[in-house]
Amino acid sequence: MKNKKEYKQNEFLPMKAEEAWPQSAYYKKTPSIKDFTFADFKKISSKVDFTQKEWSEILHISERTLQRYAHDSGTFNSGTVDRLLQINKVFQRGKEVFGSLKKFNNWLRNAPFMLEGRLSVHSLSSIEGIHNLITQLGRIEHGIFA
Repeated sequence: MKNKKEYKQNEFLPMKAEEAWPQSAYYKKTPSIKDFTFADFKKISSKVDFTQKEWSEILHISERTLQRYAHDSGTFNSGTVDRLLQINKVFQRGKEVFGSLKKFNNWLRNAPFMLEGRLSVHSLSSIEGIHNLITQLGRIEHGIFA
């Protein structure tokens, strides 16, 4: 026991692991809820051919409010922004599954069947409807068409 080396308490400090920061030029900043403007809405709405009336029903706001946002370049409230971001994810997923937004839009307009019932454009007006759309897109991708 004469050769037993005594270690100092500070000799074995735990190492800190730092998370890597994305260095890619393709890194996109997600829009903040506070600064989501009508221009951001136009980027999403231009992907499909919904009418202003359909958008107002999906977002649960009046057509006049949408017109006011367009005129004033106003910012949307947080509930509307959250719904728009979820709808945008559905569009992205639809494009992945069908190969184009036009084909996805046609599929959605034809009120497709699923195990839980029919889907439609108005499925985007609720969280449950959005979930059903994403579920059905996953089923289609994996070859389950019911």
